[in-house]
Amino acid sequence: MDLTQEFAARVTAAESELPGPELLPLRLARACAQVLPVAGAGLSVYFSADRRLPLGGSGQAAGIAERLQFTVGEGPCLTAHSSGNPVLADEEELRTRWPVFHDALVARTAIRGVIALPLAGGLRGIGSLDLFVEPPGSVRDLSLADAFTVTTALSDSFAAAMDQEPRSESGPAWLDAPAAGRRALVWQAVGFVSTGLELDSTDALALLRAQAYGSSRDLDEVAEAVLADRLSLADLSQAAETGH
Repeated sequence: MDLTQEFAARVTAAESELPGPELLPLRLARACAQVLPVAGAGLSVYFSADRRLPLGGSGQAAGIAERLQFTVGEGPCLTAHSSGNPVLADEEELRTRWPVFHDALVARTAIRGVIALPLAGGLRGIGSLDLFVEPPGSVRDLSLADAFTVTTALSDSFAAAMDQEPRSESGPAWLDAPAAGRRALVWQAVGFVSTGLELDSTDALALLRAQAYGSSRDLDEVAEAVLADRLSLADLSQAAETGH
């Protein structure tokens, strides 16, 4: 069985535990982590230059790492997407190139290396695959040829599923993935803050990110608190002014 066949078999085997089209991203991410020598994997797509949706992580640490990149606004995945090129980063490079992401990642996970690969084929330019490494593993343990093979298999599977899924007013079924649902809350919060504080979307997102980083919470959690009125616009604005 070659790597592409093994990947497909792993995706199929996960259907009993992660059923339904809305959980396909989680099955794909888990299969990547199972067939490659990595500790975890995360899948994300982009709907515009500044709108990134993490759709699935293979496990808890991978999910945290995906959310942290969105929360702090930097990281290998964002760089891979903007450049269109693979990014391989060990801990030293993470610390040097993305220090805020590095510090948050080290504080909350055992991940010390990231390989970020743009999706291939029909999904080129709209998504990325993150592969996460924990010691004693290294980003250099991974064959790039194998990583590209799996990325292509994932991209083909995902693109085929997207083409087959009926679209409703709210979009394709995979947008119902748990991670995408959490991210939808963020964009609702951005609109709420933008309107309430008369900020443009970029500044509203920056304000939410600052609150998340300053309170050691995920951006998703802060967005949910804003929408549930547990964090008022007045408190959010005051915290920004005082730096707390």
